[in-house]
Amino acid sequence: MAITSADVAKLRKLTAAGMMDCKNALEEANGDCDRAITIIREKGKAVANKRADREASEGVALTKVTSNGKFGAMMVLNCETDFVAKNQDFINLASAMLDTALEKKPADLASFKAIPFRDKTVNDIVIEQIGIIGEKLDIPFFDFISAEKVVPYIHPGNKVASLVGFNMSDMDLQVGKDIAMQIAAMAPVSISKEDCPKEVVDKEFEIGREQARNEGKPENMLDKIAEGRVQKFFKESTLLSQSFVKDNKITVEQYLQGHKKGLNVTKFLRYSLNL
Repeated sequence: MAITSADVAKLRKLTAAGMMDCKNALEEANGDCDRAITIIREKGKAVANKRADREASEGVALTKVTSNGKFGAMMVLNCETDFVAKNQDFINLASAMLDTALEKKPADLASFKAIPFRDKTVNDIVIEQIGIIGEKLDIPFFDFISAEKVVPYIHPGNKVASLVGFNMSDMDLQVGKDIAMQIAAMAPVSISKEDCPKEVVDKEFEIGREQARNEGKPENMLDKIAEGRVQKFFKESTLLSQSFVKDNKITVEQYLQGHKKGLNVTKFLRYSLNL
């Protein structure tokens, strides 16, 4: 049967596939739109299998919060090239997925990939887009924060994003943005030394010990020197102890307390595509 431009336009609207892909799928399906959609999706799976061993190291890191500011989510959509990562349709796709996450509030990455999205699932759409774009796509990261106030930050270029939760809702939003930007810029490993992962502390201790040994320090002094270097690590790498980027004469904790006594960070997320 003859394939009209209206048929092609309808299929393009439903799948976002290219004009020739839609025309070819409709011809193969003898004009059956539902069958043509299946053909396009199957093509996406075939391309995905072919590109499974390719590296998808480009992409976008995005984060958003709900209108009441009490729930925020972060996701990363990877692709192979910076050309695709900068494409507005690609960015819009990731943004729409994140909007769905704010609505559905999935519990983890697997749940996020399985939520309904555009009459399919997030994962189905990713596979479909692989066939349309011709690059390997992947969602390597999804997480969320629930708190009295959640503040997002995306560095220009969509390569670094941060999300931070606070224990008080009646706070100056600019303070939240300052902390989110601090996290994006300084990449802290934890909120404070008290919640720094034990494996991180142990690794830093061993590094400090080995450095001291290489510097020729006496064996009986290695532990003490290593402990001192761990304390320096806490100061530089835990959020509340870091020097505040806008005023390095004070720490982040002092900045928060100077704004509102008792104000604290409950959780933060950070993702960088630059690593």
